[in-house]
Amino acid sequence: MIFVAAGTQDGRELTKLLLDAGHRVTASVVSHYGEQLLKRCGSERLTINDKPLDREALESYLREHRASCFVDASHPYAVNVSENAMAACRALAIPYLRYERSLTELEDTWRSAICLVHSYEEAAEEASRRGKVVFLTTGSRNLRQFTESPALSDCTLIARVLPTAEVIALCEGLGLSPKQIVAMQGPFSQALNREMFRQYRADVVVTKNSGAIGGTDTKIAAAVELGLPVVVIDRPVLAYDRLVHCYEDVLSFVNNLED
Repeated sequence: MIFVAAGTQDGRELTKLLLDAGHRVTASVVSHYGEQLLKRCGSERLTINDKPLDREALESYLREHRASCFVDASHPYAVNVSENAMAACRALAIPYLRYERSLTELEDTWRSAICLVHSYEEAAEEASRRGKVVFLTTGSRNLRQFTESPALSDCTLIARVLPTAEVIALCEGLGLSPKQIVAMQGPFSQALNREMFRQYRADVVVTKNSGAIGGTDTKIAAAVELGLPVVVIDRPVLAYDRLVHCYEDVLSFVNNLED
């Protein structure tokens, strides 16, 4: 059984690729929406785990289900997931492979508009220095670090998030009003980003470097077109045990294990 940390579009696509190649796959997600998307694979060889797994629980799960390999396709910013996965795989002597989407290259014409930071806390502080209306395109998982930031206490936050009931409830629980919530699913074109930033009178945009699949390029290009500063949270750097950047290398790695 191949265990895939599949909480991203990459993870879902890799899961389907492995299933189509004849492998048994357990795909792990942490949201109901992610589970629904995975079920569309429609394969009898697919098992979906929707329960959060900490380090100890993950090791127990991998041991109990006799995982032969761990494919880590978690979000580039989900540091804890990757660290727990590597630790569990080392303890059980299970091969670990990290798939990571390529970074968005920051064009020279963008550089004057970009402020690169290394944490959500730093992003909140830098955004507060650049305007009063802060348009967040960083998702919902770390939204609390912006809503509770003292630096942003007198700023208006606009959060673009997935349009699911649980995410909307989270936003409301953090004190965001309906006019502060943009509940839409991407991908977003440069033109659509531009109109959103304009419509909400954004002074500054906050994003992560999640690669082209995360729409980083179109967000930055739209902001630059409007003359808006962009605070970019840089991707964490981990010393992965094995790292690849294309789907074919994942499939080749798994196939070679079972030869």
